[in-house]
Amino acid sequence: MTVALGAVAGYLAGRLLWLLVRPAFAAPVLQRENYRGRPVATAAGIVVPFVLLAVEGGRAVAGAAGFGADGGLPPTRVSVLVVVVGMGLAGVFDDLAGSGDAHGFRGHLGALARGRLTTGGVKVLAGGAVALIAVAPAAGASPGRLLADAALVALAANVGNLFDRRPGRAIKAGTAAFVVLAVATAATTALTAVAVVVGAALALLADDLNERLMLGDAGANALGGAVGAGVVVACASGTRNVVLVVVVALNLAGELVSFSTVIDAVPPLRALDRAGRIRRGAGGVR
Repeated sequence: MTVALGAVAGYLAGRLLWLLVRPAFAAPVLQRENYRGRPVATAAGIVVPFVLLAVEGGRAVAGAAGFGADGGLPPTRVSVLVVVVGMGLAGVFDDLAGSGDAHGFRGHLGALARGRLTTGGVKVLAGGAVALIAVAPAAGASPGRLLADAALVALAANVGNLFDRRPGRAIKAGTAAFVVLAVATAATTALTAVAVVVGAALALLADDLNERLMLGDAGANALGGAVGAGVVVACASGTRNVVLVVVVALNLAGELVSFSTVIDAVPPLRALDRAGRIRRGAGGVR
């Protein structure tokens, strides 16, 4: 029940915040061409970290006043907060300052080898540091566990970015992954902060599908990282190892093939991917 309430709170806060800040996203600096060449407001996903900050800030006040079962913010929620805010900040930097001339880990590492640190490279480095800080409480005194959990969170954040290539895709994928996680863990209260993030992302889904906004790295990385952090705070080490293998495989696949190509080639995935879009016939590979 706590997880469901977190999702509802995130959705309502996300919808309200987006309606209030939407005019600001008409600024030219925030306009980017989407996969169809249409100018759309980018980095709108920064709403997601803002919502989580607002909800957890309110929870901190309530805890200090003696309300709530936790009496404050437990470490699991703080870990998710660190991931979402950190990934969101790193992502918005890449959204606004990125040139798009380097793609994937190979592109960013190749540029670094030539003596140039891309905005995507900054995002990778910052995301890795954020993940290390966030998972440290769960890892304890084990360096191996720390590195494995940090890799899980950082790579999950990048998977979110890999899915953010068509309207609504990243939100759909992140929500589906969260539902699987919640069912597998019997909706443990450790996932409440992640539920707020997912709810806030869902508040942007209709506008995303209708090409009125793009999550950008600010939102896609935050959403993917939140789900990864949810695995770390809610699952045993064995399960985390399995999920780490999965996200490594997805990242490797993203370096070799286009997710859009794969999704468009599989009819059920294609139908789910295009469901709700204002222009379902728009195809192509990005």
